[in-house]
This record gives sequence, C-alpha cells and structure tokens, in this order.
Amino acid sequence: MKDGKLVTLAIESSCDETAAAVLLDGRQMLSNIISSQIDIHKLYGGVVPEIASRHHLNNVNTVVSQALEEGGVDMDDVDMIGVTYGPGLVGALLIGLATAKAYALAADKPLIGVHHIQGHISANYIEHKDLEPPFMALVVSGGHTNLVEVTGYNECKVLGGTRDDAVGEAYDKVARVLGLGYPGGPLIDKIAKEGNPDAVEFKRVFLEKGSLDFSFSGIKTGVLNYVNSEKQAGREINVADVAASFQAAVLEVIVRKTVDSAVALNKDKIVMAGGVAANSRLREMLANECSKHGIKLYHPSPILCTDNAAMIGCAAYYKYIAGDRDDLSLDAVPNLEL
Repeated sequence: MKDGKLVTLAIESSCDETAAAVLLDGRQMLSNIISSQIDIHKLYGGVVPEIASRHHLNNVNTVVSQALEEGGVDMDDVDMIGVTYGPGLVGALLIGLATAKAYALAADKPLIGVHHIQGHISANYIEHKDLEPPFMALVVSGGHTNLVEVTGYNECKVLGGTRDDAVGEAYDKVARVLGLGYPGGPLIDKIAKEGNPDAVEFKRVFLEKGSLDFSFSGIKTGVLNYVNSEKQAGREINVADVAASFQAAVLEVIVRKTVDSAVALNKDKIVMAGGVAANSRLREMLANECSKHGIKLYHPSPILCTDNAAMIGCAAYYKYIAGDRDDLSLDAVPNLEL
C-alpha cells in the first residue's frame, strides 16, 4: 500500500518492448518505463524473435528497478504483480513471466496474469478517469485487428477479427514495398499527409454483409501489383499518393465497421487501443464519424498506445479486486484467445 492505495508492479515483454510500471489503484501511474528495441530490429525490417528475447533478458531487471525507483516504492509497498502471459512471441513472453514469478515468489506477492489485448483496452482507464464499461473497443496493432464489446472491467466479447494480416502488419508490408522502412505505421501516416488519397483506387474489402471481420491481405497485394506495374511501364511512382490511397482504403473499412457495430449495439462510447490507435488519420476519421452518431470517442496518448506495462498494471488491478489470482504454474500462451 502507498497513501492508502493498492500498488501494482507490472511487467510487459510480449514483443520487442521491455517494460515495467508502478500504479496506484490501477489508474494512477507512478512510473512507466519502456526499453524499445525498434532501432535493433530496423536492420532486419521486422522483429526477430530470438534477438528480442535476448534483449528482454538483458534489460528486464534494470527496467523493473527503474520503475520501482521512479515510482517511489519498494517491494514491501507492492500489493500485486501483473504480467503479460499472452498473446505474443513465446520466448519474449517467457522472460517477463519468469521475472514476475521470481519477484512474486521472493516477495510473497500475488501474481496476476494479463491478456495483452485486455491491457491495451485498459490503457484508456489510466488516461480517462471518467471511462467505465460498457463500450465498444477497436483494437488495432501489428498483430491484432479486433472489434470487442466490453461489458465489464474483466468481461468482453470479440465481435470481429482479421482473417489474414492484422492492420499493423499490412502497414509494415506496404511500407517495405514502398521503401519507407520499419516500423511502417508511423512512416505511412506521416508521408500520407503529403499525398492524394484518391490518386490510386484500391479495393475496399468489407467481406460478406453483416460481417465485422477484416481482411487486409488483398490490399497489400494490390499495392504490390500497382508498384510493379508502374515500374514495368517506366512510370515514376508517387510514394506519398500510394501511401495516402492505401491508408484511405484501409481506414475507411475500419471506421465504418467500428461505428456500425457501436450503433447496432447501442453503445455511446468507442475506445481505441493498440499501436495503430496512434495513427493521426484514423483518429480524425473515427472522431468525425462518432460525432455524427453522438458517440464519445476515447483513445490513449501515443505512449500508452504502444506496448507498455502501465496498461498491464491497470488490467491486473481489476482482476485482483475481482478476486482473480494466478499461481506459479502460469505459463506463456503465444496464441492466447481473448
């Protein structure tokens, strides 16, 4: 306890960020330390699992120590330890999980396993003190594109997901085709501001009527075919126009399905979550559509959109007060369902 409030120490290592955070009562962030590996994985055009695991192993104890120090607490103050146990890269998950178990055992603290996507949704509770379930959540990241009906702090139902590439994965692949580098999301978002979104007609894939699923592999192939045909014809490619046109096609589908699902279920709140929730054009388009339907839109600041431990700590807190605990047999589940 600190100042009469429950203290959560949280650890996140599902992909290429080693992160630790300290929170009070789940929603007050005392520290949020993130050690990113982006510059390392840029060399390979994407995350290399073995390299990610090795850097987690080197960084995790330092990151935890920094989080405790910046948060002004020690292990005696900590009431629970939250940790991501899936989904994610199995080697990366195991490093964070083993660390959390070691601290829980040594300090005799409750261990709370957290679903990574539940964490992303929970990031909004930290920033928006008025936010409470129920609401519709749009989860968009490198590995996930989901529409989730959130009915309680620990209850949700997935209404739609991607049938192939996640939206962040599609951004990365298109950025590679356009020679922009890695990670693709921020780079495409930036250069698209200089382009014409109507310059190239890419197909909008809505799938069958009433479906809340997504499919982005077709548009990725469409961009590749367009670039190849232009090169073969000897025509110069306007990268900004292609990026803007690709982004417009992808985001139009995401925004329409998100708002339609909220309207159909009488939800007056939509929450954005995940790394792609930092995309400026997505925020703008979704805000415009929400205003037409009287829906309030919530999204975290960019630092809480990326993988971080504060969001894991928030989700862990709500599991803890609901009486949910895990023991030391908790294992990493790389394909964990929500």
